[in-house]
Amino acid sequence: MTEQVKDSKSKIPARIFKVITWLLAFGCFYMVYSKVNSAAVAEGVSALDFVWNFISEANWWLWLAIMIPYSFFFFLVDSHVTWRAVRWFNAPTLKLTDILPIRGSAYILSLISEQVGKGGMTLYLWRRHKAPGWQVLSTMIFLGLMEIYQLLLFSFLGMLQYFEEISSASTTLPLHIILVGVLIFAVAYLPLHILFFRGYIGKSLNLRNHQYLRAFREAQVKHYALTVLFKAPNLIGAIFVYTTALWLFQVEASFGQMLVFLPLIFLAAALPLPFHAGALLIWTLLFPDYPEVGIFSLIMHTFFVLFNALIGVAFLPKANRELFDESTADSSAAQ
Repeated sequence: MTEQVKDSKSKIPARIFKVITWLLAFGCFYMVYSKVNSAAVAEGVSALDFVWNFISEANWWLWLAIMIPYSFFFFLVDSHVTWRAVRWFNAPTLKLTDILPIRGSAYILSLISEQVGKGGMTLYLWRRHKAPGWQVLSTMIFLGLMEIYQLLLFSFLGMLQYFEEISSASTTLPLHIILVGVLIFAVAYLPLHILFFRGYIGKSLNLRNHQYLRAFREAQVKHYALTVLFKAPNLIGAIFVYTTALWLFQVEASFGQMLVFLPLIFLAAALPLPFHAGALLIWTLLFPDYPEVGIFSLIMHTFFVLFNALIGVAFLPKANRELFDESTADSSAAQ
């Protein structure tokens, strides 16, 4: 009975966090709906008709002709980056062709939760390469940090090239001021981060010795730089795809705007909110003249995750054999 009470108490913070995230998500959706409804009233139509007009005016065939190839491209680049990091920190003998099935299948699991998808990859690396789970988790954390820095880097490059344009466009949100402050913090933090985990500063702290941070202890400066470089094609492709897709939905956007805006939108999408509600709200703040871009955000995200999961379905039989076939796992471990 005592253990049940303890388990119940231990779940309280998680439940509170879940309630908070859902309330925040509801708030984001309500704000987006309010903007859409206001625009609809100004045009003398209902919110539903306003959204339908936006959707019906899009060039859907050309949109699919752009989105489908990019989804395959994203999968290949993402798999390559994951393969590189796992080879560096967990399984030096891993082949690129070995990571494709499990990376693709992880997209299916990610429909439930991103953590579930990472759990599938962790299970695969443990069974096939005897890589401890906490050490694999450290690699996933490393990749996550580098994703953030890649997004900030591209935003910085965009700010350098289009600072005046972005400043004039930042009417609802002082984007240029916020971004500069975040960039200053990020640039100041990274050298300290590397020096700490390489053992040059803070030697008395035990934090660096945890297994879930092992990848940072092993990582050299070149690993940080190469990871950002390997990830870059996906974001460059995304800037082109999203800018073109906005044009197809009759939303005016420049490549310069998207070079700055899209990394911020992706950062908002990484917030632990249901339905990527953070990104949904950021879209409407960045494009105040087009409140319907919130619908655009939902369309893009839904297609992307579902099509990636469809790619994973093609790899699912091979992934299942490698995960659950004892003879396959044993022979791989022996190698």
